[in-house]
Amino acid sequence: MTFSSPPHAGTGLLAPEWGLSGAASETGDTAYLRALLDAEAALTRAQAALGLVPAGAAAAVTEAAVPDRFDIRSLAARAADGGNPVIPLVADLTAAVGAEYGPCVHRGATSQDIMDTATMLVAVRTLGPVLADLGRTERALARLAAGHRDTVLPGRTLTQHAVPTTFGLKAAGWRSLVLDARDRVTRVRDALPAQLGGAAGTLAAFQAYGATDPAALSRAYAREVGLAAPELPWHTLRTPVADLAGCLAFTAGALGKLGADVLTLSRTEIGEVGEGSGGGSSAMPHKANPVRSALLVSAARRAPQLAATLYGSLVAEDERPAGAWHAEWEPLRDLLRLAGGAAAHAAALAAGLRVRPAAMRRNLGITRGLIVSERLSAALAPVLGRARAKELLAELARRAGTEDRSLSELLREQPELTDLDLDDLVDPAHYTGFAGPLTDRALERP
Repeated sequence: MTFSSPPHAGTGLLAPEWGLSGAASETGDTAYLRALLDAEAALTRAQAALGLVPAGAAAAVTEAAVPDRFDIRSLAARAADGGNPVIPLVADLTAAVGAEYGPCVHRGATSQDIMDTATMLVAVRTLGPVLADLGRTERALARLAAGHRDTVLPGRTLTQHAVPTTFGLKAAGWRSLVLDARDRVTRVRDALPAQLGGAAGTLAAFQAYGATDPAALSRAYAREVGLAAPELPWHTLRTPVADLAGCLAFTAGALGKLGADVLTLSRTEIGEVGEGSGGGSSAMPHKANPVRSALLVSAARRAPQLAATLYGSLVAEDERPAGAWHAEWEPLRDLLRLAGGAAAHAAALAAGLRVRPAAMRRNLGITRGLIVSERLSAALAPVLGRARAKELLAELARRAGTEDRSLSELLREQPELTDLDLDDLVDPAHYTGFAGPLTDRALERP
């Protein structure tokens, strides 16, 4: 089978979520080719270290395994015949190494060994920039949380004003999610293993070529390629891929929460925050759209379905499944790209976010003081009795709306309440609970 126009990695024209991020270069076709070649060269070096192939073979394969020496379009076109790009790559690499050491290329391995190991390499290399951007994001959010520890704004539940909260606590919550993502990504990245099993996971061909200790061979290979050493060949035990699916989908979702909140708070009629560099409109010159936030939400909406495909590949029959293994490659690459792009956008968003305390103060008054009705219920019950306090507040809340008057004004007309400090009771800034201490505690987390 041939293709007149082999698949191309793309330029990101339709992928503003990740097109200009570090994840784009680390997951492109050239990056994948580099990882495949690194996996092949590492395998030969590991075998040379154990005396299974001549030392010259390790040097020859490593020297030949340079991406620029291989035609990606040709590899992509020929990959369809065998179902993966390793088969044509081995043929080309063997030819590049030459007659003396060519037989040492890919010795004892199967295509899945190289493809899985290369995929783990791509993941590790992509997750480095992701973690760096998550670090930038959490530091910017920490500054926002500390700087706005006591900046009061309406807390909203089910789209409606509920009770006052602080922007510091909100930013601390965003940071907590980012740290959760960082910790999950770090754990998964540090545990990603090399794969070496041979045709059916028994390492039989390696034994035939002289290997005597399967654990030593796996450790040597993992060391050469820079990945963790596996306890067992995992060609049908897809825990590493599932772990990647989970941490990447979580990262996209955690950053999507930040984006969703900024989208809400930056609405024209709310205006409590704004992106530092909003996007323009092709038709409306006045608009400054919260583009980065929208891209975070876009990535978060796409990630769960990609992760679902990867989780589905856990059901891998026999010693190599037909289709399940192949179904992982593109969804995993897409997830790496989405998480990488989201982390980059989140870092820029957090660093440039404009906070507008004046708008927050204005919005606290929209309900004419009703945002502190919960506090008033607690304060009036000892004075009036619980039933009377509830009845009075319900009546005054109704009148505040129908008469367009503030709750404070109506409360001052009640003779039963003359001894209360109503100025304190109706001030939203005096009813933020433990928002400040909670923010402080959250910021103690490294």
